[in-house]
Amino acid sequence: MIKKFITNLLAKATGGTTSPGGKPSLGKRVDVPVKTHGIDLSLVDERAANVVRTLQDAGFVAYIVGGAVRDLLLGLRPKDFDVATDATPEQVKSLFRRAFIIGRRFRIVHVVYGRGREHEVIEVSTFRAYLDNAAAEQVAGNEKTSKSELAGMKHAVDSTGRVLRDNVWGPPEEDAVRRDFTINAMYYDPQTQVLVDYHGGIKDAKNKTLKMIGDAAVRYREDPVRIIRAVRFAAKLAPLGFKLDSKTAAPLRKCLPLLADVPQSRLFDEMLKLLQTGHALASIAQLCKLGLERGIYPLLDLVVERADHPFVTTALQDTDRRVGEGKPVAPSFLLACVLWADVRDGWAARQAQGQHAHPALQDAIDDVFNARIGDVSGRGKLAADMREIWMMQPRFEKRVGSAPFGLVQQERFRASFDFMRLRADIGEVEEVLADWWQEFSTGDDAMREDLVDQVRKENLKRPRAVRAPRPASAPRRGPGDAAAGSDSAQGQAADSEHGTSGEDRAYDDTGHAPKKRRRRRRSGSGRAAGDSQAQGGLADSN
Repeated sequence: MIKKFITNLLAKATGGTTSPGGKPSLGKRVDVPVKTHGIDLSLVDERAANVVRTLQDAGFVAYIVGGAVRDLLLGLRPKDFDVATDATPEQVKSLFRRAFIIGRRFRIVHVVYGRGREHEVIEVSTFRAYLDNAAAEQVAGNEKTSKSELAGMKHAVDSTGRVLRDNVWGPPEEDAVRRDFTINAMYYDPQTQVLVDYHGGIKDAKNKTLKMIGDAAVRYREDPVRIIRAVRFAAKLAPLGFKLDSKTAAPLRKCLPLLADVPQSRLFDEMLKLLQTGHALASIAQLCKLGLERGIYPLLDLVVERADHPFVTTALQDTDRRVGEGKPVAPSFLLACVLWADVRDGWAARQAQGQHAHPALQDAIDDVFNARIGDVSGRGKLAADMREIWMMQPRFEKRVGSAPFGLVQQERFRASFDFMRLRADIGEVEEVLADWWQEFSTGDDAMREDLVDQVRKENLKRPRAVRAPRPASAPRRGPGDAAAGSDSAQGQAADSEHGTSGEDRAYDDTGHAPKKRRRRRRSGSGRAAGDSQAQGGLADSN
């Protein structure tokens, strides 16, 4: 009886989140009716409600959980919905036509609705048991070095206490205690509109407090990524007046070295969440406020370092704006903005050394990938998209002939144009150039032809450099003079771009003008096909 009294006293002193020995308390279930919590059912995604209904109709317990419940409680429309149930991943998969089991550390099910940009993924997890990590199987290495050992394990940790496997199922109250923050550990049933609270999440939401369940330092050791999640939630909820609980914030900097053992790919994904959930600038401010501006991930360190550079600041603001407007964003675009200074400076340095512009740009890009991104995500689609954005920048300077018609057909034209527009906003390129491409990209065929003619006429008005006539004694070039022929071709191309003809060139040694060469015209069918492709290239791929 005395032991029970001391346990209750300790639980009350710590807000009911910790039991003797430092272990989190399982809390006490409180069913809160709709008249108390006030959640607006119209904010619940029908697809998430359908997943809950399908599981319940099959005889399982199911709730909407996590950040979605927190947002609903705050009157916000959640961007993502997660569901928790007592059905195993295999049982969940069997109930839905398009469902996929993913993950090894935590096995979950993705239930997919729709296709393309309209598709929605409802993440369904099975209630997990709370297990003391001291009793878990321990491996000396990590996910890669101990892969064979981990294959048959359901609950395993590494030498630092980081959880590598957690696939032991349990009741809802144990599932709640293994979640991170009190405001993320609530369960909502859209059928009955009852909200289940185990750890005072409603109270903390009312007090605008972001509090870790249990001992914060222990929870960070279990999963160091919770350090990044604490920053992200603090940034997201700061406009609503939320603050990190002092005991939750205190161990953050001390636990920072634990992130060194987290797979780089996971850190890369968490970095993107910080920067692409509509609170990039606020997240950077929180990192600096908490003393975490360096040491989480090298590329994130660079973003924080350059956040006050005009180009990067503009890109971060634009990303936050687009997310706020419900528009898609691509990591390739934002990272291309962050690393553009390295590409631009490397490109200029190589050209100063005499390298041709095109290969100089390619080599500069390769150097940046090797130095800044490495093998995490820098050699897949993300790298290809970033490379296209950068390689298109010099092509925007060419606005005569067929060049602009070909450029607007490119798949990544829209993202590349947006990139160039940001460069214009900070004065790196002329505003008139960005305005011209804006009109060209949105205009019809007739307007595009007019715009190109306008540039051609402007070029004609520019003064040409007058070439001195060749002395009569100078030998005429023959077909074998390759170098001279190359110079002639380059001069001819330059004159053509500025609207000059062969008659404007210097006369040959006989005093007669060289014969005009006929220019081959493109067929009408080829042009029509190009225009058709251009329409597809105008989709907002960023």
